[in-house]
Amino acid sequence: MALTKESVLERLRNTPLEGGDAVSRGLVHALAVESGVVRFVLEGAPEAELVAIRPVLEQAVRSLEGISSLSVVIPAGPPKGMGAKKPQSGVKIGGHPTPQAGPAPVPGVRHILAVGSGKGGVGKSTVAANLAVALAKAGRRVGLLDADLYGPSQPRMMGATERPGSENGDTILPVMAHGVVLMSLGLMLREDEAVIWRGPMLMGAMQQLLGQVRWNAYGDLDVLVIDLPPGTGDVQLSLCQKATLDGAVIVSTPQDVALLDAKKALDMFAKLKVPVVGLIENMSTYVCPNCGHEAHLFGHGGVEAEAARLGLPFMGALPLALEVRIAGDEGTPIAAGDSPAAEAYAALARHVIEAGVA
Repeated sequence: MALTKESVLERLRNTPLEGGDAVSRGLVHALAVESGVVRFVLEGAPEAELVAIRPVLEQAVRSLEGISSLSVVIPAGPPKGMGAKKPQSGVKIGGHPTPQAGPAPVPGVRHILAVGSGKGGVGKSTVAANLAVALAKAGRRVGLLDADLYGPSQPRMMGATERPGSENGDTILPVMAHGVVLMSLGLMLREDEAVIWRGPMLMGAMQQLLGQVRWNAYGDLDVLVIDLPPGTGDVQLSLCQKATLDGAVIVSTPQDVALLDAKKALDMFAKLKVPVVGLIENMSTYVCPNCGHEAHLFGHGGVEAEAARLGLPFMGALPLALEVRIAGDEGTPIAAGDSPAAEAYAALARHVIEAGVA
């Protein structure tokens, strides 16, 4: 029988414990099953009891056919509202932000890396998703926050359809996809539902996604990758005011129009005192799959030249490739595989790790 969430839950239900099984008691949360890897959070009872029953549950689940890895996390410290028997849902996102003294660390997150661009259409979200997956493949614990609130696309590209849960109506449990902890407003909306919010609503949502999501539900993160909206608007400003950013990556295509806007993004991060880890040239080349001819549809080398002029690291050039687009539409980022395109993203991940931001 295939390893599924249902088979794991069934095994947990059939594992007797004092006071009833863990599922019926509402102790099992954020269950994720993917390619033989099983992860879930154990909470809702005194920590001593959870520590005592964890090895019993681990032994029961490990006996399932097809399991290759198991992670059962007991969060540090009791969550607000502990003792509720059933997870709640319906956390409201958006609203006027509450005052905060200044930038602060995000609990359970060691580093925060923003992926930005001066304009839309340069493939920033694709780069963010694949960079997050590549970092996870490199052995880092990675989160991905889709902060492109008007056009959240990460659920589609990461193949995530599960609605985030909440034990208490206050904190939010993110979902897991391709080894990455993911949170996006798109997971809480219909795919065709528009976000029609003014600046204060956006800033409130940004603050909630940073502070109310339990990013360490599966263990502390080495890095939280944030997919920013294009431009230099309210969301970027709110993020830099509320969280301590360790670095930013700028994505641009080579042509002059895109570079003009990329320079504005660089200027924004400089004024907000966020270090730039490097620049990435996306859609740098196109190789015809039929004849092998290489063309530069958007120019070539412009981002590398600009990085040299500004004295900033150039992280690499990514091709315009059909397989990258197909992989994103199908919900399996190209970085999850072993193709040459995946190796290009692995190189970007190594650059981020060497920069000390993951």
